[in-house]
Amino acid sequence: MTPLDYEFLRKFLKERSGLDLSADKQYLVESRLLPLARKAGLSGIPDLVQKIKSGDGKLTTDVVEAMTTNETFFFRDKVPFDHLRDTILPGLIQARAARKSLRIWSAASSTGQEPYSIAMCLKEKAASLAGWRIEIVATDLSQEVLEKSKAGVYSQFEVQRGLPIQLLVKYFTQSGDIWQLNADVRSMVQFRQLNLLQDFSHLGTFDVIFCRNVLIYFDQDTKGVIFERLAKCMEADGTLLLGAAESVVGITDAFRPVADRRGLYQINPARGVRPTGAPLFSGMKVAAAR
Repeated sequence: MTPLDYEFLRKFLKERSGLDLSADKQYLVESRLLPLARKAGLSGIPDLVQKIKSGDGKLTTDVVEAMTTNETFFFRDKVPFDHLRDTILPGLIQARAARKSLRIWSAASSTGQEPYSIAMCLKEKAASLAGWRIEIVATDLSQEVLEKSKAGVYSQFEVQRGLPIQLLVKYFTQSGDIWQLNADVRSMVQFRQLNLLQDFSHLGTFDVIFCRNVLIYFDQDTKGVIFERLAKCMEADGTLLLGAAESVVGITDAFRPVADRRGLYQINPARGVRPTGAPLFSGMKVAAAR
């Protein structure tokens, strides 16, 4: 791959997916795109670049999907789901008691483990949520991983990564070394293809947004724009959950951290938005915006 080919791919991937590759990531591009080029019957990445430039739509999609990181597993990092179960949901059940509805968005949902982990958390709260209208919307750039998500079929290796054994037995059916999530849990999640770089206001307003381990691949300006748009899609007293290596600090003042709750953020009332309903984190402090 020539330096010009790499610069073209860096610009192309940033425009299409937000992926911000540094100058020293050529090896990563080669390792992921060379097999794709060969599968397409091309001699190498220079030919792949020419095909993209000529407007080959399928190959363009394949390149973006090959370069998108789809690493995920059930209850990833555990702590955010502890917060969801122990703090966020009890607060929402109280605050939404009159309307009896919840909307949760899993952005960049990959192969489905995150939204299905959310669904299982809600299943475990079934007694408190009887008669409620629950929506879990899961979105991802890749149509391929969305199709896998909808099937809810996972290998022995995948279910052993983060999934408590009691939930595996309770919500999955085994066939050899393959496990399928039960239909009642799968039906709780709506999967949609979405590019976070594009407008997503049509999704509506959410009580909880999981946007974890995806913004780390974007540059600061792009992160700032997405945070502003996420704020507009969130209830005034809603909660945003980010990945362990992600933060709003120094990027936007649309959100502010929830004190003593790592990875949790709420709308910054200093921006002129007053929270509605009961506070979700009663007795806890929200860290001052920095």
